[in-house]
Amino acid sequence: MSAFHPHADDLPREIPVFPLAGALLLPGGKLPLNIFEPRYLAMVEDALGAGRVFGMVQPDAAAPPDPATGEPRLYRIGCLGRINSFSETDDGRYLITLTGLLRYRIEAELAPRRGYRRMRVEYGPFLAELDPTPQPLDVARETLLAALRGYFTRRGFDANWDTIRNMADPVLISTLCMVCPFEPAEKQALLEAPDQTARAGALLALLQMGAVEPQAPAGGGRLS
Repeated sequence: MSAFHPHADDLPREIPVFPLAGALLLPGGKLPLNIFEPRYLAMVEDALGAGRVFGMVQPDAAAPPDPATGEPRLYRIGCLGRINSFSETDDGRYLITLTGLLRYRIEAELAPRRGYRRMRVEYGPFLAELDPTPQPLDVARETLLAALRGYFTRRGFDANWDTIRNMADPVLISTLCMVCPFEPAEKQALLEAPDQTARAGALLALLQMGAVEPQAPAGGGRLS
């Protein structure tokens, strides 16, 4: 596999997965992760020696756990990522950044390895996501930014608006989908959107609904 631009024929069909509710990785996005559970420390170690890739996927909270293993059921669509930065802390954690490559569909679960879960996956419907060429988006940018202001105001969030205004549309859409604190099912809907334009429309709807919710959660945050 090419380190930065993998070809379809090089994609692994059997991958480790990191199930994490509320964590969304999109193609081209960058997801920071703090790894501390032993089985996922082992997963990262193995991934570093095998193409630096593993899959992110969310547990499906609406489905009962697997009766045979007790493990949570997973959504069928996830995103393959490549470790592009890595450091180890003094207390034995790994701090990594995962860059999204393309989405995948789970075909079957395989036997675990060193405690972490492994899946057989297929990429067919998503291979176009390997093309790094930016695609034009039908996005009403000012409408989106207005909804974002309302959403952040409702929740007491701050933001670096100069940075946001300077983001290209595809980067802005992916970044907002990944960092906004939507519910896991909402994040999964964003992941499963058929293309970036549909994802932008779903994002706009979530921001507009969030801006009129009756009560903001405690605390605040910042998008820098």
